[in-house]
Formats: sequence, C-alpha cells, structure tokens
Amino acid sequence: MRRILMALLVLAPALRAEVVGEDPQQRQVLDIAAKLRCAVCQNQSVAESNAELAQDMRRLIAEQLAAGRSEAEIVAYFRARYGDFVLMEPPRHGSGAPLWWAPLAILALAGGGAFFYLRRRVRSAERS
Repeated sequence: MRRILMALLVLAPALRAEVVGEDPQQRQVLDIAAKLRCAVCQNQSVAESNAELAQDMRRLIAEQLAAGRSEAEIVAYFRARYGDFVLMEPPRHGSGAPLWWAPLAILALAGGGAFFYLRRRVRSAERS
C-alpha cells in the first residue's frame, strides 16, 4: 500500500501536466536568429542575446516571415545592413576568407618554424 501511495505522489504532477505546443513561426524565427550575430554583444547569436537590438532583430525576423520572405532573403537583408560580421558562420570567400584560412596559415608557419629550429638544434648537438 505504501508503494502505491509513493507512486501516486511521484506520478501525480505528470498526470496533471499539460502538453505545451511549439509555435512553428517562433521556431523558425529562432532558427534564423541563431545564424545571425548580435551587433552589440560579444560573439552571441541574436537568438541567445537579451540586448535590445537583438530583440528588435528577432521582431523584424518575425515580421519578415509573416510578410512571406524566405530565410535566405531575411539573412541577405541583415547581411546588406550589417555586412558579413552579422553572420555567425562567415563566408569562406571574400572578406570572410581570412577568418577561415588565417589559423591554418599560422599553424603552418609555427610548424615550419619549429621544424627548422629543431633541425638546427639537432645539427648543433651532433657537432658538439
């Protein structure tokens, strides 16, 4: 009997819980907002940010979706207004190319420098 009462106490909140439905337009707004960087925040997406500008951007995304614009059109609108900086994943060509290729170039230079440094140390150790 005690086990049944404990089970009822544990399951009672679950039995009274309501199913929460998700608004498809709100999900779409958040999906688009996650691809855009907040212009005033430090490396935060518009979906995550609580800044006033991010709230305005989310509202504008919702308005544009309601007007029938596609995700690509909305992203292009913000890109035209703020530049490539607004994209959470910058393009791999044009102005975004250095962001993708600079780490590889630095790694290659560091590896080459380490190789020549170690080669010189090995040669000087062999002479000694």
